[in-house]
Amino acid sequence: MVPGNRIALLQNGEGFFPAVEAALDRAVQDIYLETYIFKNDAVGRRIAEALGRAARRGVKTHVLVDGYGSLDLPKSMVDDLEAAGAMVLKFRPKTSPWTLRRRRLRRLHRKIVVVDREIAFVGGINMVDDMGIPGQTSPRYDYAVSVEGPLVENIYDSVAHVWSRAARTRLLDWRNRRGDDRAPLIEPLGRMRSAFLARDNIRHRRDIEDAYLGAIEGAKSDIVIANAFFFPGLNFRHALLDAAGRGVRVVLLLQGKVENRLLHYASHALYGDFLDGDIEIYEYHKSLMHAKVAVIDEHWATVGSSNLDPFSLLLSLEANVVVEDETFAKELKRSLMRAIEADSRQIVEKNWRTKTFRLRLASWLCYGLVRFMIGIAGYAPAKNYPQKLSR
Repeated sequence: MVPGNRIALLQNGEGFFPAVEAALDRAVQDIYLETYIFKNDAVGRRIAEALGRAARRGVKTHVLVDGYGSLDLPKSMVDDLEAAGAMVLKFRPKTSPWTLRRRRLRRLHRKIVVVDREIAFVGGINMVDDMGIPGQTSPRYDYAVSVEGPLVENIYDSVAHVWSRAARTRLLDWRNRRGDDRAPLIEPLGRMRSAFLARDNIRHRRDIEDAYLGAIEGAKSDIVIANAFFFPGLNFRHALLDAAGRGVRVVLLLQGKVENRLLHYASHALYGDFLDGDIEIYEYHKSLMHAKVAVIDEHWATVGSSNLDPFSLLLSLEANVVVEDETFAKELKRSLMRAIEADSRQIVEKNWRTKTFRLRLASWLCYGLVRFMIGIAGYAPAKNYPQKLSR
């Protein structure tokens, strides 16, 4: 945990995108942007234009997108960014879904922006319009944080390291491209203790999950978790059930609308055990839920890109910020409880038990299929080297 930070909670695109755009327009030295999805829509073009403005005034501008999540990023958009002077790279160009190559499931799922080593944004929000789904009347439900203070240097080191691996594939002189000639900002700007946790497939495979488990095992009063794809492993499930068994209130806010059918129904296979263990389950129905956050004992909180499913916990590159601060934790908890009370439906045990045999069987089949897929992918080599954006 790093002391002396100022961290602000940003909810949905309306809180996130204006803050990011303003930071990009203030940049004078360098920008690193990582995202899973960079869409050619109103929001994507708005952020791309801000990146282009920065690059044209001499800011070293680095954009790294995932090859699968940003498969539809058009060549014209990339050309415009590169013409302005930005560098654009693609992490793992998509492998055909009809092949059996296991590495295709290992993705860059992080959503990070670092500007001038002075401010960073970390969370679950992609560069995509959160009102961009036909018929949607409410924005996609999601969170991010802005970080100022000593922790920014940790975040910068992580994104610069990932970028350097990408740059090697283009034989760039990394020492000349990296905008790190200024001393890092280390003076305190606030009073928050926080940590940056990055999950990779090398030395930090379990950092995010271990942080969750440590906080859950120490919980005394309540645990509130909001997660879009909630399909944790056995240790995580046991930790939640143990907490509920010792009198801790455990509340899960999960996806109510179907976004990924396989993971959606696979997670339903776990509902019975949670309900038997007196864990409260609510499904968010106002819009698509994309959040990956938690609050424990109104003191410990985390916001980031990591779902609690095998793809995030075992395969993808992820990033979360953990905050130990009562004011921040209470703000996030209030926001979550408003969503639970106003926009969610509770899963009641007696109603859940009346689900048809066909639906319960479908859930367990999806559960088995996901475990099988992860079992195959888990033995793939862990080389995550990005490549130049495919033309």
